[in-house]
Order: sequence, then C-alpha cells, then structure tokens
Amino acid sequence: MKSPYDYPIDINTLKFDENGLIPAILQHALTRQVLMLGYMSRESLQKTFESGHCWFFSRSKGRLWEKGETSGHFQKIQQVQYDCDADTLLLHVLPEGPTCHTGATSCFDITEKNAMSKKTASTLYIALEYLQNIIQDRNIARPADSYTTRLFEAGIGKIAKKFGEEGVEVSLAAVSETDERLVEETADLLYNLAVLFECREISLDDVGNVLLKRIK
Repeated sequence: MKSPYDYPIDINTLKFDENGLIPAILQHALTRQVLMLGYMSRESLQKTFESGHCWFFSRSKGRLWEKGETSGHFQKIQQVQYDCDADTLLLHVLPEGPTCHTGATSCFDITEKNAMSKKTASTLYIALEYLQNIIQDRNIARPADSYTTRLFEAGIGKIAKKFGEEGVEVSLAAVSETDERLVEETADLLYNLAVLFECREISLDDVGNVLLKRIK
C-alpha cells in the first residue's frame, strides 16, 4: 500500500540498531513542543507512512503498537525527517489529545516545574509561520471551496479592503468588547494580513526584520 505521504524518506537510508530499531522523537507540528520518544522498526515505520498515524515497536512487549490504539489519542503525521547520521527520526505531528499515558500533553511534563508553558513567547510566530505556509499553498492550488481562494480571485483591492475592515473590528473590540472577542478579531486581522502579504509576494519575516532593526 502506498503512503499518503509518498514515502517521504527512503527507509533504506536509515541506520537501524542491532535490534532493528531506530529512535523516533515526536514534536508538535505547531508549538514545536517535544512530546515523546519511542522506537520504530522498519515495519512500524512503513505502517506509519501508510496510515498517517504513528506506529512504534514496543521493546517490553515485543510487538508493534499504534500510538492511540487504546486511548484514541492518535498522532497525525505532518512531516518526517532524520538527522545527519540517519540514525534518529524526527516526526512532526498533530496530536489528537494528550500524548502521555498520564494525560499530560507531553511525556516530559512530569512536574509542574518541568512542564512547558502553553503560552510561550514563540507561539504567535509559529502560528503565523504555519498560516503563511497554508495561504501560500491555497494561492498555488486555488481549491474551489476555499474562502482564501475567493479572496485571491477578488484581487488586491478586495483583500486590502477586508484587511481595513478587520482593523476597525479590532479597534471596536478593544473599546467595547471582551478580551476573548479582541483576541478573536486580532486573529482575523492577522489572517487577512497574511493573505495581503501573499498577494504582494511579501514575507511576514520582512516585517520581523524591520522590527528587529528598530529594536536595536
């Protein structure tokens, strides 16, 4: 069976250990939080590619197992990479629920002190980077049922007008609405900004560079 990811890596290039296993690190595709470490065999890696979910080899039970087979908290693969020595895998995933069997988001959240804060300073940048990639894909593919496609086809004038309207909505929310509404309206504003920049073929990183120069 062919992988939905077209076998993004050649399994034959990987270096499995004497037991036929290779360590695999799971990392949240959006927040970049490290979620867990497991071990994969050739067979479990193939099943990972074919299913789109993470499969591992249990060293204690001596069998293949799918992450989430009991809890229902599957790990949806977004990208698979290996390191410079080809002896360790890095899997970018979108978890469907907690990753750790304890109910924690990450297997490394073993104490309150050790747990990664869900409100890290990099969260906004990561979300904007991910959003920009999606909008670029929409611009290229132009799926018919996409709101983003309709914006691109309407042209720069419509996109700029929509961005201006969202700016007004943010201002109104700041004055007379709840914090939650202000956050939601700001998210809408940033989405429309990303569409505007894509239309002008400008990267959000360009804004970041200007800000860093001004901060200096």
